[in-house]
Amino acid sequence: MSRSIALESVSRLYHQADVLVKAVSDVSLTFEPGEFTTLFGPSGSGKTTLLNLIGGLDVPTSGQVRIGETVMNVLSPSERATFRLNHIGFIFQSYNLIPVLSARENVEFVMQLQGVHSAARRERAMEVLGRVGLAELSDRRPDQMSGGQQQRVAVARAIASEPDIILADEPTANLDSKTAADLLSLMQELNEVRKITFLFSTHDKQVMERARRLVRLRDGKVENDERRS
Repeated sequence: MSRSIALESVSRLYHQADVLVKAVSDVSLTFEPGEFTTLFGPSGSGKTTLLNLIGGLDVPTSGQVRIGETVMNVLSPSERATFRLNHIGFIFQSYNLIPVLSARENVEFVMQLQGVHSAARRERAMEVLGRVGLAELSDRRPDQMSGGQQQRVAVARAIASEPDIILADEPTANLDSKTAADLLSLMQELNEVRKITFLFSTHDKQVMERARRLVRLRDGKVENDERRS
């Protein structure tokens, strides 16, 4: 089931030494199901914090984050983890792959937690690795792969369980332009055919050019919100 995302007067404050930092400041935004949207802005503008709040990896100091009918910030940590498992895929700039697992096992990991049968997991993992051009490297561990290859495994892991929403933090940062273009095309296809919502945080013009909506952040606030036809 597709779910909308609503941030209602969301702020996230934290202390850095004796300084109060407003990572996100009174942001209200709504993302409809099936959006292909980019958050952009200078470093420190709040892009990653906003994705973490939407994904329930962090909770706001004030305000509400709502996905469908679920208010994320009133859930317990375990309830948020269960919601993420079943509805949200993540692509991190730092990959966050499990070092002791092969590429295929990393891609299977979320499906294993979901209780998907081993044969179905393996078939789906190999299919998705093939789509990102890594089928022949399925048995390699992360330390046996380049940064770009690890990022492609991370993309494969995020899309393998076909979540409602994928949150992608600088997903093309470690990729050459052709690989980035190929992966963006795959994500566009998943967005258009399977109606998966994609929210990107990026500095990459290639990602921004493909987005149908651009939200510019500065100092933790929305500076501009542009929709494209």
